[in-house]
Amino acid sequence: MPDVAWNKQKWDGRYHWQDGGDVWSGAWGGPEAQWRHALLPRISAFLPAGTILEIAPGHGRWTQFLKDRCDRMVLVDLSEQCIASCRRRFADQRNMSFHVNDGRSLGMVADESVDFAFSFDSLVHADADVIESYLGELRRKLRPDGVGFIHHSNLGEYRRLAWLRRLGPLKGLLKPIVAAGTRTHSRAADMTASKFERLAERAGLRCISQELVNWLGRPLIDCLSVFTRRESAWAGPNRVLRNPDFMREAEEIRAFVAASGDPPSATPAGPPLRHEKFSYAKAR
Repeated sequence: MPDVAWNKQKWDGRYHWQDGGDVWSGAWGGPEAQWRHALLPRISAFLPAGTILEIAPGHGRWTQFLKDRCDRMVLVDLSEQCIASCRRRFADQRNMSFHVNDGRSLGMVADESVDFAFSFDSLVHADADVIESYLGELRRKLRPDGVGFIHHSNLGEYRRLAWLRRLGPLKGLLKPIVAAGTRTHSRAADMTASKFERLAERAGLRCISQELVNWLGRPLIDCLSVFTRRESAWAGPNRVLRNPDFMREAEEIRAFVAASGDPPSATPAGPPLRHEKFSYAKAR
């Protein structure tokens, strides 16, 4: 399982950050296209924000867009290499602070100081105990009406896939069974959308939407959870959506951007999302 030690070794040494992680946005046509047409529509209700906290920013693939939508930005990552890279990349920014943590705590962030907490394409590799720890921390760090958006694993819903993953080298003998559509992409095998909701409730938070999505395959092994404090004006019933067209949406975004002939940031609104767009409104 991708525990804290695995993540520390992976992102602080074994992974070669020659492209800054941009390769992971290839299915969308690059980071700008993915941000503008896939991520921003899902979080635009909460931006701009006073203070944004980004957990596990890597080399700043999303930081580059988030930084212009807040007054202050706080970056926290367990990888010293990643934080050092972000310091260099954003050295001219005066509204940013950079912190290395232990992969589960946020002691360097002031209580009730965060308006929007964000993590995408990182905490999918975090086991349930790490998610639980971060949620407990975020309950204290979020302002009364603060909101969080975390991309995490839903692999635990597919227990058969989790079992096959643990076979290691023996997987080669089961290639007819472990098809391309069942790759786990190092997702945490003990995390699910429903477990995230339970952990959030236990921490004093409330999920207000969860979108279960596929990732370079067919099973919905990922989840995009939006949450807030129980007493928040954003709080309401959790809306859960199973979206098997997340990667088809990526293909359409890539095709749209390629056909436009313009930089992704200069293109119009783009193709519609292939799911009902969540709408969010404060109760007061």
